[in-house]
Amino acid sequence: MTNLLNIIDRFENSRLLVVGDIMADEFVWGRVNRISPEAPVPVVEVVDETILPGGAANVANNIISLEGKAELVGVIGQDKIGEDLTADLKQRKIGTEGILAVQERPTIQKTRIIAHSQQVVRVDRENRKEIDPALTETILDYCGGLISDIDAVIISDYGKGVIIPPLIEKLVALSREFDRPVVVDPKIGHLKSYKRISVLTPNHHEAGLLSGKPITDEESLIEVGWFLLNLLECEAVLITRGEKGMSLFPRQGEVTHIPTVAREVYDVTGAGDTVVAVFTLALASGAGLLEAATLANYAAGIVVGKVGTATVTRGELKKELSLKS
Repeated sequence: MTNLLNIIDRFENSRLLVVGDIMADEFVWGRVNRISPEAPVPVVEVVDETILPGGAANVANNIISLEGKAELVGVIGQDKIGEDLTADLKQRKIGTEGILAVQERPTIQKTRIIAHSQQVVRVDRENRKEIDPALTETILDYCGGLISDIDAVIISDYGKGVIIPPLIEKLVALSREFDRPVVVDPKIGHLKSYKRISVLTPNHHEAGLLSGKPITDEESLIEVGWFLLNLLECEAVLITRGEKGMSLFPRQGEVTHIPTVAREVYDVTGAGDTVVAVFTLALASGAGLLEAATLANYAAGIVVGKVGTATVTRGELKKELSLKS
């Protein structure tokens, strides 16, 4: 446990590059006291509204919350929500020089209406068309100029059109050239492009879809984990399994099942962002694969106990480790 605490103390020395689908997560908080006379739906009386960094921006925010350093790269629209989000990211000390504002697509915005700690409905505003090749080259040029000054790369793939095969493949090649680990939070459709990354962090549903074999029990879990590891020729696959914790498949060694430490689960929104952020930050801070996965598991246990797109602080993570020691 002492070594894990020491790793957390080294977070502040690590600088990560986060490339992915940038979003704004809007939360409309309210209460329900009646059903609409117009349709059998609840009437939500709005009490408050908040907008938080979402998607790849939430990954970067988790890194900053843990006192690491984050450079965020992606695409937003030339709109007010994009301007407000960028200003918010700068205030949080997230590097925004790699964020490109374009006219042809809006900033991705997810609006969740929450009443009595329960999500009532979600509204998505987005354009999932693949970005222009010229934008891809601009992103790669920026990453190429930064790669020698960062410690690890996270690809946050939400399938919204920014993370496309040419970008993935060239970014992985660039990272390997400079010996920087690449951790990918994946989406379906880009499996072959993830080849030779460092670590893949799918949840169990994604892992089943990526492999073409649903995970229904431990036997299928083991089969899927080793299949993905061998197919991608990566160093490890970390499959998150909700209330069952995580399973780490390393190239060197045996599979390790890590039980969940979550006491209460209120909201899983953004939990995958927290996992990939903490796991990669730990790797960049000198942790081994199992140590990094263990810290990510503790962080996930904290964040699912919060409502909305949440982050975990270094103090919270240390406190949770101390309680379990």
